[in-house]
Amino acid sequence: MYFAALLARTEDGWQASETDLDDVETLGDLTDLAREASGGEETVLVFIEQEDAWFGVVRVDGEEDPRIYVSDAAAAARSSYGEILLTDELLGRDPGAADNLDDLVDLDGTEEGDEEADDDDVVPGPTEEAAPVGPLGDADILVDLGMSNKALLALSGDGALTGEALGEIADTLGCADVLEAVR
Repeated sequence: MYFAALLARTEDGWQASETDLDDVETLGDLTDLAREASGGEETVLVFIEQEDAWFGVVRVDGEEDPRIYVSDAAAAARSSYGEILLTDELLGRDPGAADNLDDLVDLDGTEEGDEEADDDDVVPGPTEEAAPVGPLGDADILVDLGMSNKALLALSGDGALTGEALGEIADTLGCADVLEAVR
């Protein structure tokens, strides 16, 4: 189960809307969705929460590149919604590295020159391989909106708080009421 909401900061304050991510396949799709919600240069935050296991915040300011924060990259890597946020750049990977895996391994799972693959050799997927346990991304994503990086990181450190993290963030930003209205 997941929850996703768009929060647009307008001249009149924050406006929130629940959003469905079923048609979102890439960070670009998510960014476009956020820009459509703002209708201009306003700041839009995308809140994503997956089964109280992790949360993510994506910030889109006009035409600038999106900024991303994920509370637990390893947990997010196991989620199709988390994979949207865990870009090669965020993970510090070479963007073409995953495309070259087929060049390195023969169809039988052995590397060129190997006799046979050991059944115990399980090769993790490219996202799982590079996703660290714990927070990842821009911890300063909300600093200018009133939430320190230290406070954001504190919400990421305890699994028990994860379910309440988006509410805590919204409360700090002064938009808890609008977030709760779409929850």
